[in-house]
Amino acid sequence: MSPRRRRKGASWLAIALRLALLACVAMLAWTIVDVMRVDVASLARTNPGSTAIMRQRQREAEEKGLTFRPRQKWIAYERISPHLRHAVLIAEDDAFFSHDGLDWNEIKASAKKDLETMRFARGGSTITQQLAKNLWLSTERTPMRKVKEMLLALRLERELSKRRIFELYLNVIEWGDGVYGAEAAARRWFGTSAANLSARQSVRLAAVIINPRRYSPIEPPRRIERRIRMIASRMRRKGELSEADYREVRALPPEPPPVSAPAPAESTSGAAAESSAATPE
Repeated sequence: MSPRRRRKGASWLAIALRLALLACVAMLAWTIVDVMRVDVASLARTNPGSTAIMRQRQREAEEKGLTFRPRQKWIAYERISPHLRHAVLIAEDDAFFSHDGLDWNEIKASAKKDLETMRFARGGSTITQQLAKNLWLSTERTPMRKVKEMLLALRLERELSKRRIFELYLNVIEWGDGVYGAEAAARRWFGTSAANLSARQSVRLAAVIINPRRYSPIEPPRRIERRIRMIASRMRRKGELSEADYREVRALPPEPPPVSAPAPAESTSGAAAESSAATPE
């Protein structure tokens, strides 16, 4: 190739790179504008109605000709079993009360893994990021959705207390097919209220959050059994689990079925909500 053609090729490459950079900047700017339109402040005093994930599941059900009947019942933060609160923190985001909504070490690890595998697959989202995804986004794994999730997490942290964020999270996340929130999960899987969950039941529920539509806390597969033992060990080291409860959790005998039929779907999603900056017990 002649020097003139090489210069011309390099010139076109430079133009293409600049255009690509401008497109990325424009997309980021639009994403920021889109995120700033979201009403986060109202969540300090009002419980959300249906979430983006619920609406996604409804569409998926309708595409299959099925009826979507979500189970959800709101329960105040202070009424949720401390066992469940502690177990969820250990399982999902042990640094929740000390970070700004993003775990930068995990973000770097995720980026490295994704580059190595050339796939956008590794998780690593904080509780705040997971809440943002559930409330406003979807389960798709794309870089742009991840950017939105991170920006929304920062807004949640800026406008709500940690306790309120955790309360919202525990009331909206999936805990089975059509099961949303701790109260519905406790009734669906164990026939009790989230207020009365034992350490054993709480650890099992926390262990399946990674894929609640695939894994059952009643009959956990080997992968979930390992997570159950890991969560229990960390809770014991932190003084959040007695020796007796620890032995019971690790024994992993079959969990009996719920003592009663699951409660019908209920929601108090529009009710006024309490907000507090206190941390879990």
